[in-house]
Amino acid sequence: MDRLVHLHNAIFDAITRSLDGLVPLLARFVFAATLLGYFWASAMTKLGDGFMGIFTPSTGAYAQIFPKQMEAVVYDVSQLGVFHWLVVVAGTWAEFILPLLIVVGLFTRLAAVGMIGFVVVQSLTDLYGHGGIEHAETLGAWFDRIPDSVILDQRAFWMLILVTLVIKGAGAISLDRMLSRQFLGEDAVTA
Repeated sequence: MDRLVHLHNAIFDAITRSLDGLVPLLARFVFAATLLGYFWASAMTKLGDGFMGIFTPSTGAYAQIFPKQMEAVVYDVSQLGVFHWLVVVAGTWAEFILPLLIVVGLFTRLAAVGMIGFVVVQSLTDLYGHGGIEHAETLGAWFDRIPDSVILDQRAFWMLILVTLVIKGAGAISLDRMLSRQFLGEDAVTA
């Protein structure tokens, strides 16, 4: 029995060592394949007109991020303050920049932490700002054999990808790896 356990451990330790960078690379690939377009399309809806639209968000941006406040001011953005503008602009930029950083593997751990915060705020806004909490199918439930709810099911998978990147880093074929090799040397990357 000891030989079987030793053989098992030797085989899977070798697999772990040789393919360690594959898991985060696959996490980044799945993120790119499933969420990059989602976040960028969402960010595009928040841009105002013209080049300066990155600084003058659309009315829809405010409605998406501050639904109850927009309803209270009858969708007149001029009645909202600088705080609202800062949050909307920062959120819009985050939807472009953080996913891009994850996909190219640059500052991946920090970008993944930022995306975790973004998804938490997005989920709370969907639940409480847009009233999703009132619809059981939006919130969902774990261990119910129905894996199609937006918040508890779908976003749990998003979080798993992001937490993997926080823990493991960008993995193979990333700017993080290339930069750490360049600045820290080959030994620092493999350690």
